[in-house]
Amino acid sequence: MKLSASDFYSYFRPSRCGLRMYLRYIGEPESPPGPYDDVILRLGERHEKTHLASFPSFVDLSSGVREERRQRTLETIKNGEEVIYQPVLQGSWVLNGTRCNITGEPDFLIRQGNGYAIRDSKIARRITEKDHPEILLQLDLYGLLFQQTLDQPPTELQVHAGTGEIVVLPYGGGGDALATLQEIAEYKQAADEPYSPVGWAKCTGCGFNGRCWGRAEKLDDVARVGDVDQGLAIALREKGIRTIPEFITAFDEKQLTQFQRPWGKGTHRVGKKAGTILLMARAMASGKEILLDAPGVPDRPNYVMFDLEGLPPQLDEIGKIYLWGLQVYGEKPGRFLSATSGFGPNGDREGWDQFLENARSVFKEYGDLPFVHWHHYERVHLDEYVDRYGDPGGIAARVRGNLLDMLPIARQSIILPLPSYSLKVVEKYIGFKRTQEEYGGDWAMAKYIEATETEDEQLRNEVMEQILVYNQEDLEATWAVLRWLKKKAR
Repeated sequence: MKLSASDFYSYFRPSRCGLRMYLRYIGEPESPPGPYDDVILRLGERHEKTHLASFPSFVDLSSGVREERRQRTLETIKNGEEVIYQPVLQGSWVLNGTRCNITGEPDFLIRQGNGYAIRDSKIARRITEKDHPEILLQLDLYGLLFQQTLDQPPTELQVHAGTGEIVVLPYGGGGDALATLQEIAEYKQAADEPYSPVGWAKCTGCGFNGRCWGRAEKLDDVARVGDVDQGLAIALREKGIRTIPEFITAFDEKQLTQFQRPWGKGTHRVGKKAGTILLMARAMASGKEILLDAPGVPDRPNYVMFDLEGLPPQLDEIGKIYLWGLQVYGEKPGRFLSATSGFGPNGDREGWDQFLENARSVFKEYGDLPFVHWHHYERVHLDEYVDRYGDPGGIAARVRGNLLDMLPIARQSIILPLPSYSLKVVEKYIGFKRTQEEYGGDWAMAKYIEATETEDEQLRNEVMEQILVYNQEDLEATWAVLRWLKKKAR
């Protein structure tokens, strides 16, 4: 069996999944990468090439067949070359009774004294086990392969992070890397398709998303129930409970409260979530909503819908909000107000200042009114920007005091026959339709990066217009869900 350091990325991204390893190994078709994946790949390649250009000279081993590159790697190391780009390291171990040939292709070997440091370029900005276990495992494997090949450990393991910083990692001897590769080999060698519970957040971004959710729906898998997490789904399966009807029959609330499921290195009882989980399962089984209480939506003549589009820290050094969208709906509707970051060095501050001015104009015309959003993203980033740039005039504090998060209101008042309370899922359920064929947070980020990188002013304007339409329809969707919830209160 052939294994490589890239298997760690396949295993852990977008989330840890052994089934994905099995499906790729047997050649199951998967959806092609989306625009966001393409952007990540392109930015990663550019980050690596920029770092390569920082070396006065280097030996480039990136071309040619792998075995030839491996031989050239040994020769260049023997010759004591200062910087070796795209070397090939190989080793062989027996895993699960099978001889496995394992390959690693680090970005750089860099001469340090009588040895070499191994360095990889990554656009990730947080090089930790929690955020990127695959990076730590890759580097640990490179160290093991280097040691087996040259009979000495590397001088250091290094990551050229998205911040530009060189992060030094401890070399653990490769034990964790081999143990994880053994897990991967087990999945690849499985006689039958291994079980991996679907999960809305877990499966988003995976090329097998449609395939796995389709099967889960066909089999009525209990993992489709919103609050049935991965550990609980696996524990239920071990008890022979696989479908939603079986789950409903097997438990009452008291029994489910006491049920033990995997938690960290031990187990933990389901606890207080048991009642909600059972209600969600019943809603999924019947296809009907369960109204718990009148939704606590304050009765106001007007509401301002509030939605942000931003770049995560791995794509921007500060984690930038590039679009602040507002629009008043109700008895006296207002126009769509957008504040976009400029493309110059002060663009982030310009976007913030324009947002405050837009919010100021809303308060001037309407007085205090609810700033309606979905989930805590808007609240978190509003606070971040106050810390970053301050709050002249107290407008951000006034917005903060008027925030109305609709997600907890929805969850506390109504059980939906849906696998997720994501706005995109709920809006489709109530019949809201968008005008754009492509949309979503990842799509918007990819389009924004496209806009920042082009020198074509017309193209930039066209791209930004698409993003603005997407944001405005997010506001319309939030308003549609709010009105739908208000009707439930009657």
